[in-house]
Amino acid sequence: MATQAQASTSDDGLAVGRRTQPAIDYADEGSVQRLGAEIAQRLGEEGRALRTLIVATGVLHEGEQVRPERSWQHLQAEALQRVFLINTVGPALVMRHLLPLLPRQGRCVAAFLSARVGSIGDNRLGGWYAYRASKAALNQLVRTASIELARRNKAALCVALHPGTVDTGLSKPFAKAGLDVRPPEVAAADLLRVIDGLGEGSSGCFFDHQGLEVPW
Repeated sequence: MATQAQASTSDDGLAVGRRTQPAIDYADEGSVQRLGAEIAQRLGEEGRALRTLIVATGVLHEGEQVRPERSWQHLQAEALQRVFLINTVGPALVMRHLLPLLPRQGRCVAAFLSARVGSIGDNRLGGWYAYRASKAALNQLVRTASIELARRNKAALCVALHPGTVDTGLSKPFAKAGLDVRPPEVAAADLLRVIDGLGEGSSGCFFDHQGLEVPW
């Protein structure tokens, strides 16, 4: 499981997660609100703009309580609530409290890590109900936020990104032989290249780590 948001104020960045200072806890909206206030204060004091916001949040499994469901018979309310809290509700709170900090002029990007299995059009295997549904819901949030963001700044971009299969605790139990499992630093570099290459008309869209559009 990973819970992290990264805000870049220009040529440096601020990484925030559950165990950083400041810390964020998606079960406590106040922590996200306080983060937004602290970043706003730093930006004001340093005379900088928040040009890049990356939300790299995801949970697929968590102990014995949260496991990917192979059948509807495995669906459990508490597990669904936990997965949606991390994968959907948390990023929505980041949208509420941090998207207003993006500048009203000039290019800026808000990128939210989704997953190809969250694509409804690409779902041919079934299973993984909570993870698929929570990421599909995140994609809709991104699409909706991109429309509102464009009213504030036509040059602003809001996108969903699929990082591929990355060698992390999230994917390790399910990384099959033959899959292209990549080190985190390689995946991060790929995503940053995709973000840098986003052009006009890309806001509100869903891209993979190669910059190819993923169907909703």
